[in-house]
Amino acid sequence: MSETTTASGLADPAARRKLMSGVDPEPGSAKPDAILKVDNITRHFGGITAVDVGHLEVQRGIITALIGPNGAGKTTFFNLITGFDRPSAGEGAHWSFDGATLDRTSASKVAKSGMVRTFQLTKALSRMTVMDNMMLGAQNQAGENLAKSLFKPFWGAQEKAIETKALGLLERFSLLEKRDDYGGSLSGGQRKLLEMARALMSDPKMIMLDEPMAGVNPALTQSLLGHIQSLRDEGTTVLFVEHDMHVVRHISDWVVVMAEGRLVAEGSADTVMSNQAVIDAYLGAHHDTDLGDDALLSDATLEQLEKEVALEDAEREEERS
Repeated sequence: MSETTTASGLADPAARRKLMSGVDPEPGSAKPDAILKVDNITRHFGGITAVDVGHLEVQRGIITALIGPNGAGKTTFFNLITGFDRPSAGEGAHWSFDGATLDRTSASKVAKSGMVRTFQLTKALSRMTVMDNMMLGAQNQAGENLAKSLFKPFWGAQEKAIETKALGLLERFSLLEKRDDYGGSLSGGQRKLLEMARALMSDPKMIMLDEPMAGVNPALTQSLLGHIQSLRDEGTTVLFVEHDMHVVRHISDWVVVMAEGRLVAEGSADTVMSNQAVIDAYLGAHHDTDLGDDALLSDATLEQLEKEVALEDAEREEERS
């Protein structure tokens, strides 16, 4: 890894801009130090193609936003590369994370590789306390082994260390006072914070956030943004799905755009927002065309309009007479 991609180096905005300035703002562009590489990953549901990504690279150590209109395939793409879904057969799908191949790997093995995700709908365990939720996030716990669990000396010290780590993260995410509350009693925003905190229990190399701001009240939105930026500054790669373009502009270092399952644009937020393909994807290909232009109407539609106009004219004549 080059010196510019170390955690301390990329905490500096100027260093991030310099790093990404040499990347072509084109779909599937190569990155200086890609932590995730995806090739030929597709997912079909009947006759519908939900995902069709030829090539994508995610740069290590920065915040990358994955944006696109509803139904673009963003969450399905997350599900595929994290092992919660499988690509369609026969397409030669291949993806790797930090040099390790993850093709058709289970979700648990993906998490152990250092790529951890959160969900659009939070997965906090409602009938367990906040602290128990956190403890479950730690990996390789000796106490989970049936034989070792009978002898506390084998796992007592590790559990104490995990508990200390969990308390530290709860304090960082302003949830320490909630540690004994049930997960189901938290507000939507607090559940988002809990899910993010729990994900950090495994010390991930990259965290994938699926609409982290959805359903979060304004009071907590700024807190979540700050936590995401802090993760980046500490060296964690962040890939997140978001619909709020103000959020995307505010925290993203690079933006990838999906539409109808495909990548249609990449680049800085300002570059992407002015890209015609992106404007068309969000607003429709004819968003800036005069809708009175008859060239956009089929013959059948024109005939129907003519009939409706004639009917309205006849009704007006009847009212006058």
